[in-house]
Amino acid sequence: MSVKRPASILVVDDQPINIKLLQRKLEREGYEVLTAYNGIECLESVAMRKPDLILLDVMMPEMDGIETCAKLKENEDTEAIPIIFITAKSSKEGKLEGLGVGAVDYITKPIDLEETLARVKTQLRFQEINRENLDLQMRLAESRKTAAIGAITQGIAHNLNNLLGVVVGYLDLLKNGFDSPDMVKRSVSLMDQAIQRMVNIIRQLSTIATNEKVQLLDVSLPELLESTVERFKSEYGVDTSITVKNDTPPGYTIPANVEVFESLIGKLLINAWEAYPKNEPAENREVWIEASVQEASDNEYRLVINVHDDGAGIDDTVQDHLFEPFITTKTSVGRGLGLTMARHTARNLHGELNIANKPDGGAVATFSYPVPTAPMPASAGIASPEA
Repeated sequence: MSVKRPASILVVDDQPINIKLLQRKLEREGYEVLTAYNGIECLESVAMRKPDLILLDVMMPEMDGIETCAKLKENEDTEAIPIIFITAKSSKEGKLEGLGVGAVDYITKPIDLEETLARVKTQLRFQEINRENLDLQMRLAESRKTAAIGAITQGIAHNLNNLLGVVVGYLDLLKNGFDSPDMVKRSVSLMDQAIQRMVNIIRQLSTIATNEKVQLLDVSLPELLESTVERFKSEYGVDTSITVKNDTPPGYTIPANVEVFESLIGKLLINAWEAYPKNEPAENREVWIEASVQEASDNEYRLVINVHDDGAGIDDTVQDHLFEPFITTKTSVGRGLGLTMARHTARNLHGELNIANKPDGGAVATFSYPVPTAPMPASAGIASPEA
């Protein structure tokens, strides 16, 4: 069992009597006391051993406390050490000057030892709480990492085992029904679908494991949105009208990779499409896209694409884990990687992807990423009933 070491306090003052008084009081309370008589000695002492707290006199020759504090705060190795100023300045301006360079508190002369002790204990307790919080955050991060690895492993095993089960099942049917051409054709077709899903899972996991940079070219946004919707309808076998509202001028271009862009938005569209009940007719499944460019800060702009639906919304049971692999409310085998892939792709583009429930029902997926310039002013945006 390790024994907790006493907190170390560096007392810096050019008056030996002040150091002696503080040293005696602090050592009686069980603290380890280090001493320095000017700013230069303080910096040298801290370089050799970082204390838990510094009591620093403001008025000292050669290098005063303000300059000493500023140098400590400039160094990333020492910037987190709390500093309490000891000052004869009782004016508001004097105190603000000390706090302005990074001190956490101040004590005025003549020194009241009980008050000093109370302030020291307060700051050391703050330090202890910060350390406990950092330790807790590290443990939580490690726990989440372990849980995520476990979820991915379990998800891979579950999905691949189920899909392999499908393949094995239809192989058995083929063995028993090889004299029936229709059964053979149907079994081979379903086996092929299962194998393709397994290949797709492995390919997507391989993509997540890498952070390859993609080539970006200037592409017309209206044309890109149109081709994205057409690809979605073809790839997922969805025959419906997707409304696109594009609040940018007709000729507005963005730096994009067509393949990556179409794939990402396609995953958001199928997620919105599948938010409706299975028995919901296609004509009742409203899915629409809104595109705009917004100013994020001075001279920085982001393309923002919202994919809306009026479906069932996000289930509370998956709300906090929506982008984790194999987290899905779908019952079909091989699902659960679409949104994981979409967010991974968005972040590779230095963008972000979030999904939230709408107050009036349904959900909206928001994808945004940086673009170099704002679009030129236009008289009105373009709205098309179908891209």
